[in-house]
Amino acid sequence: MTADELAPDRIMRLINGYWATGILGAAASHALFTHLEAGARDADQLAERAGISARGAQTLLDGLVSLGLVEVGDGGYRNTIEAATFLVEGKPTCLSSFAQLKLAHMGAVSTLPETVRVGGPLTDATVEVADNPHWEKLVQAIAAQSVPVATTAAELLRVAEAGEISILDVGGGSGIYSATWLSLNPAARATQLDWGPINAIARRLVAERGVGDRFTCVDGDFHTTDFGTAVHDIAVYSHIAHQEGPQDNIALLAKIRGALKPGGTLVICDFVVDDDRSGPPFALLFAAEMLLKSRQGTTWRQADYHAWLTKAGFDDISFHPTPSPATVILAR
Repeated sequence: MTADELAPDRIMRLINGYWATGILGAAASHALFTHLEAGARDADQLAERAGISARGAQTLLDGLVSLGLVEVGDGGYRNTIEAATFLVEGKPTCLSSFAQLKLAHMGAVSTLPETVRVGGPLTDATVEVADNPHWEKLVQAIAAQSVPVATTAAELLRVAEAGEISILDVGGGSGIYSATWLSLNPAARATQLDWGPINAIARRLVAERGVGDRFTCVDGDFHTTDFGTAVHDIAVYSHIAHQEGPQDNIALLAKIRGALKPGGTLVICDFVVDDDRSGPPFALLFAAEMLLKSRQGTTWRQADYHAWLTKAGFDDISFHPTPSPATVILAR
């Protein structure tokens, strides 16, 4: 294709890409996908159920059709199977809260040109700390992302058949790994190490799953808190590596290695980049978020993880795809 044959359509869609975040976030804020799933078929019905204007409902429907999340047929609108799976409230995989969260973050992206120039966050306020009030929303909003990954890892490790095992979740956030795995294995016990305000959220969410009696939290900073020695069968390091620099990752992985029993397994979940940095697309994009929010973080290559794990004392390392943008890494 020559330059004369090119059309600017894709570039125009990228330039206006923030409208996708806006439309999806607004639709999630008014539970449009949930109302569609419950039987609303047109703008007037959606407007009545959601308590919004008919004009606004039609505008969102048009945008969602454009985004491929709602389809038109049989005289009305309906969710696509993708939207029905990931955007209907009440489902464990629902990402509607995350869509609303990202809508609130849109303004921060406008600082990216200056952030790129200086090589990191513009103020200390953007760096994540224990007492940041955003944890209450963020921890719950991102939990659904880990449901398919935790399930994949459980299948790889045969958690349901593992009997009396001890699980350590470093920086476990919502406790979704513990909740998922304890539900699969009634003989397992889990310990989460995270900041106190986050652990308080996790205790509540894990209790709601009915497995809180086998879930323990240790309040502290995982950089400085002791993990114990040879006490756990499985350790989880999920979405931590991308916010840390190489030396901190090596140090933390070595601490985890020491906390595992002989033959124990470390499970890493993160957005992992190909060694030649040609993909995957989401992992490459996510590096910009880390530039905005962390001092040293980025999305790391498979080769980086392999080198760090080897230095930390692991020698059986494997990479596994999941039904999400994240990769699972197993190390023994």
